[in-house]
Amino acid sequence: MERITLAPGAHINVLPAEKFNRCRISINFIWPAAREWATAEALLPLVLERGYQGCPDMTELSKKLARLYGAALSVDGTMSGQSRVLTVSLSGIRDAFARAGEPLSREYADIAFGTAFEPYRVDGVLDAEAVAIEKEQLRELLEGEINEKRSYCIRQARRRFYGDSPAGIERNGYLDEVDGLTADAVTRAYARMVEQAQIEVFVLGADVDAVAQRLRTALSGLRRAPEELPAPIAMPAEEPRSFEEPLPTVQGKLCMLFTPGEPFAPQDLSALRVAVALLGGTPTSRLFQNVREKQSLCYYCAASYTSLTGALCVDSGVEHANAAAARESILKELAALCAGPVEDGELADTKRALKNQLAAVGDTLQGLEGWYFAERMRGADKAPEQVAAEVDAVTADDVRRVLSRFRLSVFYTLTKEAGADA
Repeated sequence: MERITLAPGAHINVLPAEKFNRCRISINFIWPAAREWATAEALLPLVLERGYQGCPDMTELSKKLARLYGAALSVDGTMSGQSRVLTVSLSGIRDAFARAGEPLSREYADIAFGTAFEPYRVDGVLDAEAVAIEKEQLRELLEGEINEKRSYCIRQARRRFYGDSPAGIERNGYLDEVDGLTADAVTRAYARMVEQAQIEVFVLGADVDAVAQRLRTALSGLRRAPEELPAPIAMPAEEPRSFEEPLPTVQGKLCMLFTPGEPFAPQDLSALRVAVALLGGTPTSRLFQNVREKQSLCYYCAASYTSLTGALCVDSGVEHANAAAARESILKELAALCAGPVEDGELADTKRALKNQLAAVGDTLQGLEGWYFAERMRGADKAPEQVAAEVDAVTADDVRRVLSRFRLSVFYTLTKEAGADA
């Protein structure tokens, strides 16, 4: 990967994409999350995706993209550790495949940077009609989060786990604040983002010079004071807390969140990849083989790790009557990996699965970009091949060492309502 600095807090990351017939340009705004801005910032992607100053009509924008051989525009927002991220992406066929030799990269850059830096305004503020329409979309999204019980259970556990930490700020904002959003408030949130954000532009297969020129133009005349991004954290270790929420569900859900108490060192990440996959990240993992297959205590049981917040998450779908037994079995499997033997065969199977995943990173433009964006958020730039070599070198002692640091913090269960049929 080549990294080019165009201005303080503004960088272009160029990734090789010769094997693809398509290209991709992504503009990432990354800035420290703040609770008081969360709901207005959550609305920004919805409003920005409707059009920009040079093409404010959604229908005309769709036609413009269609004329560019079916190019695709998306605007997404998320949380990454203690930072908020807004991403404007545009993908389409590469310049070399244009039938009439059109400068497609320049066209793509105009749309992507127009969307990111030149939103449609009326009397100096973002279009009030667009804000009103997208407020209803955001409301529906927030009201509907309970419908997908697995992700809802994980969110509820995370809310208890992170508490008032910036890492716990809601990606989609807060339902009770949606009504109060105004075009002026969302405009101020946009201005704050542009002023404070680190800007990471990823270019895959497009004309880098065209993208760089468009970024320079976008930055000219802007008042910018980019903020340093928060460092990785870990929630403090504390006595485990259990929560139970009754809902009319056929299948119970449980989520267990563990913390190491202090952030891991960057060089521990490959050991953590292997350890978490060995615990519950593959079909040969301990949780899948023992809790699901041998003991039949759950429908699924998976483990994942978030490097920017140090959180180990285990979530499972269970029969309501099996929730307590599943919890104890999960804790038993974790304890066995911390203190007991790790067979050479299961360690080799886990490494093989991880290396297959790493080898597949470059199979898509999105996968390639996603990998290097995650590396950038961690302040690194390791290639998948380098990480694969590190994975190969992980030992059973490394697995025990990193897993032994985790302590259960939150146990959250969705269970049947009182009086409901078993």
